[in-house]
Amino acid sequence: MASRRSEPGLIVTRTPLRVSFAGGGTDLAAFYERDYGAVVSTAIANYIYVTVKPHSRLFNEPVRLNYSKSEEVSQIDEIENDIARECLRFMGIEPPIYISTVGDHPASTGLGGSSAFTVGLLNALHAYKGERVTASELAEEASHIEIDILGQPIGKQDQYAAAFGGVNFFRFNPGGGVTVEPVQSANGSLRTLFDHLVMFWTGHQRDAGVVLSEQQRNTHKKRDSLVHMRDHAHELRDLMANARQVDAERVGRILDHGWQLKRGLASTITNSQIDDWYERAIKAGASGGKLCGAGGGGCILFVVEPNHQNDVRAALSDLIEVPVGYEVHGSRVLLPPGD
Repeated sequence: MASRRSEPGLIVTRTPLRVSFAGGGTDLAAFYERDYGAVVSTAIANYIYVTVKPHSRLFNEPVRLNYSKSEEVSQIDEIENDIARECLRFMGIEPPIYISTVGDHPASTGLGGSSAFTVGLLNALHAYKGERVTASELAEEASHIEIDILGQPIGKQDQYAAAFGGVNFFRFNPGGGVTVEPVQSANGSLRTLFDHLVMFWTGHQRDAGVVLSEQQRNTHKKRDSLVHMRDHAHELRDLMANARQVDAERVGRILDHGWQLKRGLASTITNSQIDDWYERAIKAGASGGKLCGAGGGGCILFVVEPNHQNDVRAALSDLIEVPVGYEVHGSRVLLPPGD
């Protein structure tokens, strides 16, 4: 890391959320430490924004943190928000400090928001200290804080998707190393794929930790399913990279096969309501889809030919549609400009 300046000012970062297409679950250490994991995912044009600045000494509290609630405390150790507290400790930040965060979507939507916040906050704190940091460093630092320090039962795909942006094939190797391979597709093919994506908010926020803890415990007996899901990541990578025009229907079938396997990884991944929404969309013309994130709620994604999309919207009229746009960039420093 190179030092850039000594006086901290107002820092704002923007970090994308993500949609995982294939291989989710194989980024857990319980799986990849015995072989390797693989995920294909994309950053999307929905974001977490983080603001960091020195807190004025005119305020009564040395530390203020604003997110879905407001915390005003005297010391870093008193912060209730686990991620913010541990990022500040990790970065060696001393009060007075002000942090604010806002997202385009609520928490627990299955779009990697917690890891996007971790990556975005670390990026802001590095900039606050006058340091430049690579995407790999951000992803590894965020993974260390969430997995090693906080002990969350999660994988590493979300941190890497948030830090790197774009569409990537991530390989998770024994020992924890991650290989990042951007998926290069022909001109216009990514736009075609995104024109076929329709996503809805189920209205159900869920604790991913509960779902993933059960999934981790089931890893050994569900290994065959996870290997197939990893193979889907390879298949999808090859399909997207080698075709002049992405075969969206085939992408849908890959997602559908992966979803059928994922449903069996843990008892809390799906329920009768989620299954009903999924079947309605398929009957209305979707070629496939999946629940985003760990499962149990959040957003549900479908691949649908444009001429059938209104039929799917009508079939799921009780859900709120969420736009899905492509984002090429990972976490970025917006202020100060020019970073």
